[in-house]
Amino acid sequence: MSLRLFNTFTRKKEIFRPARKGEVKFYACGPTVYDYVHVGNLRTFIFEDILRRTLELNGHKVKLVMNITDIDDKTIRGAKKAGKSLKEFTSFYEKGFFGDIKRLNILPAFKYPRATEHISEMKKIINLLLKKKYAYETEDGIYFDISKFKKYGRLSGLKQKEPARPAGGLKSGARISVDEYSKDQAEDFALWKKKSPPVGGHPGWHIECSAMSIKYLGLPIDIHAGGIDLIFPHHENEIAQSEAAYGRKFARFFVEGEHLLIEKKKMSKSLGNLFTLRDLETKGFEPLDFRYLVLTAHYRSPLSFSWKALEGARQARLKLQERAREAKARKKKSDGSFCKEFLARLNDDLNMPRALALLWKEAKSYEDLLCADEVLGLGLKNLKKSAVPPRVKALLVKREALRREKKWGQADRIREEIMKLGFKVQDMPEGSQVIKI
Repeated sequence: MSLRLFNTFTRKKEIFRPARKGEVKFYACGPTVYDYVHVGNLRTFIFEDILRRTLELNGHKVKLVMNITDIDDKTIRGAKKAGKSLKEFTSFYEKGFFGDIKRLNILPAFKYPRATEHISEMKKIINLLLKKKYAYETEDGIYFDISKFKKYGRLSGLKQKEPARPAGGLKSGARISVDEYSKDQAEDFALWKKKSPPVGGHPGWHIECSAMSIKYLGLPIDIHAGGIDLIFPHHENEIAQSEAAYGRKFARFFVEGEHLLIEKKKMSKSLGNLFTLRDLETKGFEPLDFRYLVLTAHYRSPLSFSWKALEGARQARLKLQERAREAKARKKKSDGSFCKEFLARLNDDLNMPRALALLWKEAKSYEDLLCADEVLGLGLKNLKKSAVPPRVKALLVKREALRREKKWGQADRIREEIMKLGFKVQDMPEGSQVIKI
């Protein structure tokens, strides 16, 4: 079964094939390093990792580029408030981001370009847009004229959803300088901002991603991914400026993940309802507990975060670890059918809930579990043996002696005693072992 992905462009599932056989050009919007990323951001990065792993399980070579936004309104404002240089300020949070994704077992990208190191590429696109009359200069910056790009609003459905607005749903001639805004504020957006002390002029957020994605992946990109909140204005503006500048399609597939919710609201810094990975670890959770929680929901469905849900994810992950240990000890061979069906479920628009259901029901061998973990990313291959307390070890030795003497009743009573201590006895031809419950 071929991989089918929901394409925001067409609003339907489509069979995915790379433009050039053998390599998938994949761009993912990365972090803005003005603070620690919160677990809502991390849900998106995990979803993108699942997509990347699924592509690789299908035999594709993936060239993933994820940008680092280290210059924009937020980073400049944060550095000024902290009394630090922009580089010193953003480097701290960039390091935190890389630490987070490593602990979540997110595979590294091919390239993590920083915006500050690609200003010349941004200026090149801006100059092209000025030359082609898609952009104009004012006293405070350079703006993209959305009225000149007739396809504007195609990705987000802006025109269709707001027919009462002038010029087919868009404001004409009005400008907006901030990077993030809502559909009812659709106006000419900033490509370059002249007034941004203490660093002087700086690029608009949207031009940064266009410049870096085009430099490292060319046109068109096969897959552009991010959170659903980036569809408008960020992804919409990327399309407009890139296609206006070069006259070529920017990206073939746009794939966006839904929000992480807390008390039915989007988790975000502006709402003050966020948690970081450090907050979870302070509560005693492992980063992979959160990764498992993310796996339980389809990427296009909202996922509610709660401590109870996270505890459930932890227990499920620990049980899966024990199942892997048991399967490894049994040394049963796989017939390959599980891996084939697991991939088929993933290929249905990354249907992880159905894939997980299959895992719990049908995975019989260690090979099956390792196949699934190629995408799950839960580290099942590198598990350490459970630490067994001396008391449990002593009881197991005593029980083995009773079994050799065929004193089955006494052996069963010791089995029950071991269970009360939190371990399950597993009898095998080569001997008995205990598994943490």
